[in-house]
Amino acid sequence: MSLIPQWRIAALDKDAPIGYTYLIVNKVTIYTDGACSGNPGPGGWGAVLISGHHRKEIFGGDVKTTNNRMELKAAIEALEALREPSQVDLHTDSTYLKKGMSEWIATWKKNGWRRRSGKRFLPVKNEDLWRELDRLVNRHRVRFHWVEGHAGHPENERCDELARQAIPSRRRKKNG
Repeated sequence: MSLIPQWRIAALDKDAPIGYTYLIVNKVTIYTDGACSGNPGPGGWGAVLISGHHRKEIFGGDVKTTNNRMELKAAIEALEALREPSQVDLHTDSTYLKKGMSEWIATWKKNGWRRRSGKRFLPVKNEDLWRELDRLVNRHRVRFHWVEGHAGHPENERCDELARQAIPSRRRKKNG
């Protein structure tokens, strides 16, 4: 039994003269943010991915959404952009995203994607996105970090800018 998780090992061609395994050591730092004009309303998300000297900025939007959905979508799209299993430090200013992944998701899954509300169980809000995020997190080794929003952190501020720019405008929708 190997002490190294299965997803961290890649094998070379066994028929090659030299056959061995090596650890995948792709470290990525991700910053994410979501924004909404009205809640619900048109929204956008943005993410900055940094690995070594490489930097990538991604963003997108939706005509009718919520801020929480855009926060989740930013994390999903950032993890989806990774080409191979990676060690990820994901920074977010969303306590909803951070607590959801570090405190709540295990209980939701145990309860069949239901959350407790008093004595009742109700469906988890945004279950489709939580399930997708859970699937992607299981491909990588992800640590979630909370950063204070609008506090001058350059990468968080850039994500906020990307998310706000990605919000579909009503004017463009009417003219387009």
